[in-house]
Amino acid sequence: MNNSIKAYLVGSGIGNLSAAAFMIRDAGIPGSNVTIFEAMPAPGGSLDGGGNPEDGYTLRGGRMLTTDNYECTWDLFKTIPSLSTPGQSVYEETIAFNKQNIPHSLARLVDRNRFKVDVKSMGFSMEDRMELLKLSEADEARLGASCITDWLSPDFFKTTFWYMWATTFAFQPWHSALEFKRYLHRFMLEFSRIETLAGVKRTVYNQFDSLVRPLVSWLQAQGVKVVMNCTVTDFDLKTGDEKVAVTGIHCNRNGSHELVTVAAGDLVFFQNASMTDASSYGSMTGAPARRTKQDSGGWALWEKLAAGRPEFGNPAAFNSSIPESNWESFTVTLKDTTFFDRMEKFTGNRAGTGGLVTFKDSNWFMSVVLAHQPHFSGQPEGVQVFWGYALHPDRIGNFVAKPMSECGGTEILQELCGHLNFDLETVAAANCIPCRMPYITSMFMPRAPGDRPLPVPRNSGNLAFISQFVEICDDVVFTVEYSVRAAQMAVYELLKIEREVPPVHRYDTSLKVKLDAVIKTFH
Repeated sequence: MNNSIKAYLVGSGIGNLSAAAFMIRDAGIPGSNVTIFEAMPAPGGSLDGGGNPEDGYTLRGGRMLTTDNYECTWDLFKTIPSLSTPGQSVYEETIAFNKQNIPHSLARLVDRNRFKVDVKSMGFSMEDRMELLKLSEADEARLGASCITDWLSPDFFKTTFWYMWATTFAFQPWHSALEFKRYLHRFMLEFSRIETLAGVKRTVYNQFDSLVRPLVSWLQAQGVKVVMNCTVTDFDLKTGDEKVAVTGIHCNRNGSHELVTVAAGDLVFFQNASMTDASSYGSMTGAPARRTKQDSGGWALWEKLAAGRPEFGNPAAFNSSIPESNWESFTVTLKDTTFFDRMEKFTGNRAGTGGLVTFKDSNWFMSVVLAHQPHFSGQPEGVQVFWGYALHPDRIGNFVAKPMSECGGTEILQELCGHLNFDLETVAAANCIPCRMPYITSMFMPRAPGDRPLPVPRNSGNLAFISQFVEICDDVVFTVEYSVRAAQMAVYELLKIEREVPPVHRYDTSLKVKLDAVIKTFH
């Protein structure tokens, strides 16, 4: 037992919550020695879920999971008890749920005429195939900080494959070619079934209720202290023996400054930045506010740490161009079944089995997904919730003559009904809450070596970085797995735990998976 070590975690995203669990489970650190500081009033970071049936539910996003890949995530959640299924772990509950709700999209893409697109063909030309192969085989040094458009011709971005891949993973043409290549390899198993999303797994409820709440409950039962509404503003650092160590943590709590002393041998885990930093919500009648990093302290601490310390990364590579990293989501709460009934009839999918429905000719590049109901723990019978998002919120709509970024929920529903050819009575009683996220794909921005710090930088004495903005070979950002893997790597390295971090499952080395992917490109 490491009874003397204390650990301080800045941020309560899934990465730091996982780090706390790994310290307790695998290093024997007492939960009472672990403190988590969170600036927001609720834990979970980007894996959030809030609201109520009267005022409307809210989800900034919904992460898609897979039981074929997420090695570290399921390693953790096999040992976390479910809150909704007594006697089962979160992993066991999720497996059982997906056996009952098998994903197989029948309406992955919809065109401007409201016809379901034949998605069996990827729409590649021979030039597209050769360029995609060239990109997928290029080494990372050669890809460098290049964009996807540096490797693929304009016609590629009109293919059926791109419409599906881009909206499944939220890629834009100007994003990192290196990250796109990593995705091609990490999810090569999904390449051959991208049109049905058969590899995607869902949790019973939204991920706040199904992942965050059980994990926080387990941590608190072990004695972990979760301090909410507490903003960490600075670290005191000491340099010695070519190592940088945190000796103090400056906090702003309830309007008062506090200094937490970090003793020799104690550990600090820092969530450097957040993809949902500076998010803002709108209403049925009002658009979300246009916030920037000046409206939130999420990037400030990383910028302070990294100044003059290249081993701590380069946040400017990720937070310098909001137009290239933002998109907008919306959550719709319904008090009757009309919309769900019509969507299920149109798509052929029962809610919870269809995945994303993307309107490929939408100026906003809009998609919606109808999850299994109820989607929130405690959601009343007769209330239904669905979520959608648009990758191009600053473009004029097809049915609403203004950008999505200037629209309230009423206008977003009008645009959605236009693409579906549904009359507005279908959503007459709906409450649509839009959410603007200026940095939601900032981790996809082109980057150079060193822009992302290692989970434990080589010059760090007691400080680890856990987020979507650290460097992990072979894995991909914008996934729950990336944060959990970073946490497990950091904890195991700092505490010298001999247990192996579950390796990335390399489906891209399987001859069958490779052959299936090649065959798919010729459909």
